[in-house]
Amino acid sequence: LSAGVCCCCAALRPRYKRLVDNIFPEDPKDGLVKADMEKLTFYAVSAPEKLDRIGAYLAERLSRDVVRHRYGYVLIAMEALDQLLMACHSQSIKPFVESFLHMVAKLLESGEPKLQVLGTNSFVKFANIEEDTPSYHRRYDFFVSRFSAMCHSRDPDPEIQNEIRIAGIRGIQGVVRKTVNDELRATIWEPQHMDKIVPSLLYNMQKIEDVDSRIGPPSSPTAGVKEENPSALAENCFRELLGRATYGNMNNAVRPVFAHLDHHRLWDPNEFAVSCFKIIMYSIQAQYSHHVIQEILGHLDARKRDSPRVRAGIIQVLLEAVAIAAKGSIGPTVLEVFNTLLKHLRISVDFELSDRRSSTESVALSTSSKESDERIVQNAIIQTIGFFGSNLPDYQRSEIMMFIMSKVPVLGTTSQSLDPSSLGDLGTRRIQIMLLRSLLMVTSGYKATTISNALPAPILDPLLSPSLMEDSELRQLVLEILHNLIDRHDNRAKLRGIRIIPDVSDLKIKRDKISRQDVSFMKKHGQQLYRHIYLGCKEEDNVQKNFELLFTSLALTTIELANEEVVIDLIRLAIALQDVAIINEDNLPMFNRCGVMALVAAYLNFLSQMIAVPAFCQHVSKVIETRSVEAAYFLPETIFKDKCDLPKSLEKDEKDLFFLTNKIAESLGGSGYNVERLSVPYVPQVTDEDRLSRRKSIVDTVSLQVDILSGTGTEDKVDNTEEITFEALKKAIDNNGLEEQEKEKRRLVIEKFQKAPFEEIAAQCETKANLLHDRLAQILELTIRPPPSPSGTMTITAGHAHYHSVPVYEMKFPDLCVY
Repeated sequence: LSAGVCCCCAALRPRYKRLVDNIFPEDPKDGLVKADMEKLTFYAVSAPEKLDRIGAYLAERLSRDVVRHRYGYVLIAMEALDQLLMACHSQSIKPFVESFLHMVAKLLESGEPKLQVLGTNSFVKFANIEEDTPSYHRRYDFFVSRFSAMCHSRDPDPEIQNEIRIAGIRGIQGVVRKTVNDELRATIWEPQHMDKIVPSLLYNMQKIEDVDSRIGPPSSPTAGVKEENPSALAENCFRELLGRATYGNMNNAVRPVFAHLDHHRLWDPNEFAVSCFKIIMYSIQAQYSHHVIQEILGHLDARKRDSPRVRAGIIQVLLEAVAIAAKGSIGPTVLEVFNTLLKHLRISVDFELSDRRSSTESVALSTSSKESDERIVQNAIIQTIGFFGSNLPDYQRSEIMMFIMSKVPVLGTTSQSLDPSSLGDLGTRRIQIMLLRSLLMVTSGYKATTISNALPAPILDPLLSPSLMEDSELRQLVLEILHNLIDRHDNRAKLRGIRIIPDVSDLKIKRDKISRQDVSFMKKHGQQLYRHIYLGCKEEDNVQKNFELLFTSLALTTIELANEEVVIDLIRLAIALQDVAIINEDNLPMFNRCGVMALVAAYLNFLSQMIAVPAFCQHVSKVIETRSVEAAYFLPETIFKDKCDLPKSLEKDEKDLFFLTNKIAESLGGSGYNVERLSVPYVPQVTDEDRLSRRKSIVDTVSLQVDILSGTGTEDKVDNTEEITFEALKKAIDNNGLEEQEKEKRRLVIEKFQKAPFEEIAAQCETKANLLHDRLAQILELTIRPPPSPSGTMTITAGHAHYHSVPVYEMKFPDLCVY
């Protein structure tokens, strides 16, 4: 009767239709007839082959009721469908499911929000049912599209809008749960689906306003829907989706995130982007972290022409991602991260310099803003490099240190990707500073068992390059990196600042016995360290921080690497620095000379207390006391004050103010030290790079000025010239009362060959041989070219001594010996 047919016709209808008709009451407000529903359920379980017909008939009734807006009967039909689904799990349920999904689709297509919510709730219940065997032909394309559209609802009623969005998110969650459990059915991970699902979730996640605060309690419950925050629900669904992602479909889930952030311009500011990728990194399986990092790097490459703030936002996201990934597995991505970041560092420098070159007065303000934005990009890159490197295991960190150092453009080394010739001087300096800053962060907290592991040749040689000493800031960075690598017992903080330490024992310095590997390292590379400190003290642009770092370098070398032989070398170095300030062959400003004297005083005071030789301590203390009374500007506490009166000159005869080699040798000799080498003055090694460097040479070399003079001369002039031989050159040098100086030099050479270590002698002989070879090659190159006329002559100048002109073709070169 409820179906509108007579009793006779009703009796002739199939039983399943009669059972279905009986569950609908005359008044839909009475709800589902439970007794008849139990009969229908029993019939469906007993005759599962009838399920598909039951489903088709229910779908037919529901479609008719939807069109007629008889929503009460629609609710009853969906409730019946839900109960049948929960009760039946046989093989024959698949045709019934198709009818069920057809009915859910009808509800979702309707424009009535209540029906959309009702269909969503039914679909979620269906998604939670585990079928015995999956149906591979079933697709959910329509549901993905429809639920995604519901997530973007803009209904003018905030309550209804919130309700529809929640339904859409729950529907997407149901689709995910229904499809991702079966590895053979991965259609949900296809890009066309992910491009709808992921942006829909992100769209709700980025809503900052609290939706619940604008929505009052519902007047009546609607099909068990709870009032929830769409943002929180979308985030939970997003986490669940990523947690189910596998190796093959991870990228498909992450790429739509970039598209959403680009489309909505969420890289600047990037708070939501950072939050989003934190969710991603914590939700995915740890072994897939490198996939996300690779996608971020790829997107950074794709957006390399964007504004600096956009690039900085992407790099900041990368920083957060690698900070999480560094604690787990990042696979082969380590070098790729650094290589990409260094490439973008170069790009940023190019942009900054090109903006500066193309700037004009009219756009000076905008150009300055661009440069400032590029600095933000560069700082973000450095921070990312440093943070990532400092969180790596030691074995990987050592490789990264060498990798970064290989990228620093220095004279005499080849860089893998950064060509200094195309950068110019300013660009090269900018790259050097930024790479050294990143290396400083990477080396922070690095504790190597031996110094040779911390400072292998690929790091040490370019790090101590003279070309990195042309700028005060570069020298400071180099010294700070050395401190990170040398200081294995965290003593650096105790040595901060340059001062006369009254009692070193109060610092409670930690140290171990020098290992055999460290002794070997100092024998092989000690001269490089001494040379770097020596040259660093002679730079004119030194400020107080430079002297403080140089003092710390000497002190840390003493603590970590000094045996008796190294102590003697360090004392020789300190005396040589004192001579630099006294003799002043480099014409240093008075502040620098006094700063070097203060540095020597502070270090020898520290060293004397470390080795605890009473006579040595007494001599150092006496000199410091004398200085405090007569020349306080030779002490760090005075010279590095803001206002310090500098002396007009330094008197070389005031020996009470200086540390004397003979007294130091006498004091150490009585304590068992081998002090013979103290009488040999320290001379820094000269490398090939010194001869190529644009900086002034650190040794006194003979300069040859060659002038080929053209003209027509007579044979008399040619005949009257004498041969230039090596002996003649030696005699010509010995003028103006230089005989005594030559004798003293010979004595020192003989004494040096008798007492100095073989390694030092070999190094200096090799240096002089190379120098003489270069000069000889220059002269020989001139001799093979005939002069323009017989009267062509060559003038040879050595220092300030000039020699007479001779014909070029009469020059003879007998056997030369190196002194």
